[in-house]
Amino acid sequence: MICAGAAAQKTNADIRKGNLLYKQKNYEGSKQAYNKALSENPKDPTANYNLGNADFRSEKHDDAVQLYDNTITNSTDNKPVQEKAYYNKGVAYSKGKKLQESIDAWKASLKLDPNDNDARENLQKALLELKKQQQQQQQQNKDKKDDKKKDQQKQPKEQQQQQPQSKLNKQQVEQLLKALEQKEKEIQQKMQKGTASPNKPDKDW
Repeated sequence: MICAGAAAQKTNADIRKGNLLYKQKNYEGSKQAYNKALSENPKDPTANYNLGNADFRSEKHDDAVQLYDNTITNSTDNKPVQEKAYYNKGVAYSKGKKLQESIDAWKASLKLDPNDNDARENLQKALLELKKQQQQQQQQNKDKKDDKKKDQQKQPKEQQQQQPQSKLNKQQVEQLLKALEQKEKEIQQKMQKGTASPNKPDKDW
């Protein structure tokens, strides 16, 4: 994190007190001092900026982003402070798992100071991470489509399996047909024997 500290143009006793407490890592105490300064001048960019840093250290990333936005809005005549606010805003968004927002903030930071190596490195890392996430999302979507396609292909096969299928091989079928032909011949022979003279009476007279 980059702290504007006492070098900011508009400083007062409360901001100096807040800076001292911030350096001692007494973030709650520093926030009280910065808030006191803001109660006197709500638009003071230094007080907004340093309070944003203290909120960031207290894991209040959304509050920090709001304070950095206040700093950017109220420091149009101070590009270095604006650039630092954009940079820290990007870091706060990154900690809050808001990747695209952090990318936008670091881009804005680099527009104001193209020589900010930290902003450039963070931007590159964020862009790589975003690309990785997009590729993972595309792969997940592809996997879902493939699974759906497999399910659709599987359904007709399951329907076919539900239908009773003959388990006889070719040789068994031929044997069965021969056996049926043999039985048919035997039946025909029996019929021929029993009905050779259909008009003949049962007994001779």
